[in-house]
Amino acid sequence: MNQHYVGLDVSLDQTSLCVLDGAGQVVCETKVDTDPAAIAACLCRAGVSVARLGLEAGPLSQWLYAGLMASGLPAICIETRHTKAVIGAMPVKTDRGDARGIAQLMRTGWFRAVHVKTRQAQEWRLLLTQRRLLVSKLIDVEAEIRGTLRGFGIRIGRVGRAGFAGRIRELLADQPKLLQVIEPVLVVQAALLAQRDVLHRLVLQAVREEEVCRRLMTVPGVGPITALAFRATVDRADRFTRSKDVGAHFGLTPRRYQSGETDRSGAIAKTGDVLTRHALYEAATSMLVHASKPSALRSWALAIAQRRGLQKARVALARRLAVVLHRMWSDGTTFQPLGRAAAA
Repeated sequence: MNQHYVGLDVSLDQTSLCVLDGAGQVVCETKVDTDPAAIAACLCRAGVSVARLGLEAGPLSQWLYAGLMASGLPAICIETRHTKAVIGAMPVKTDRGDARGIAQLMRTGWFRAVHVKTRQAQEWRLLLTQRRLLVSKLIDVEAEIRGTLRGFGIRIGRVGRAGFAGRIRELLADQPKLLQVIEPVLVVQAALLAQRDVLHRLVLQAVREEEVCRRLMTVPGVGPITALAFRATVDRADRFTRSKDVGAHFGLTPRRYQSGETDRSGAIAKTGDVLTRHALYEAATSMLVHASKPSALRSWALAIAQRRGLQKARVALARRLAVVLHRMWSDGTTFQPLGRAAAA
């Protein structure tokens, strides 16, 4: 039976679908509802034997991928930037043309597959991103209050987040009109703080239940957020055959441009997952600035700081941490400050 290749250009409501035969001829082009069952039913009615079905990585791709695989279709999630570079060569961009282009990529095999995370990893990611959202809003609210009151000559000074609202009320005790305006915002700040704490407790619970996270946290500077972010983003240790590739995956390696006689390196690439890259950077900062126990890893980073500055040392240590964490995960080992990791 002839093999066929399917390309999907996904949008929120409808998905453009294109089916090509082995010679690259169009067998079917249509639009269907963006739903795994609808796509599977359409291909069933077409009576085609699907060798590969491709869709770009995006907000709906994990849900669609899981549903299509459950329907017995050989779905492949492909890298967006790579696909854009190929399809961008077409003079006219349409959803129909994009679906045809993805189908051609499936037929030729010239694509880069993206790892689709497990349901558990997706749930951990949701927990971390929602916690980060609340932290971001807390910072915005507190900064706005500080900036607003500064215009009235009121300086709040250094105060912890838990005591922030009490400090504001104390400073405005003799200015009831200002307090009347600020009080609703303080209520919002208190609500954000309370719900942030709820999500943080869920993070701690997830880390306690996940053995890999507990081992990763034996590294100085690596706390629950970094451990869970790394665990959720990598998802499976066997995704990487070499631990040294993990740093590049998170965009912690320098950009490089080489053409003819030109060969230059730039700042780090900043590709990959932003959440985990930031978590690794914060862990590196914590190890460099706050860690008290000596370790070979910290000594290595401090030597870089002396030669090239603290900022470059933080980035280099974040990259090295990604490598070390992956190796510990793969080997089932714990961190040994002055030597090779020991088996757990």
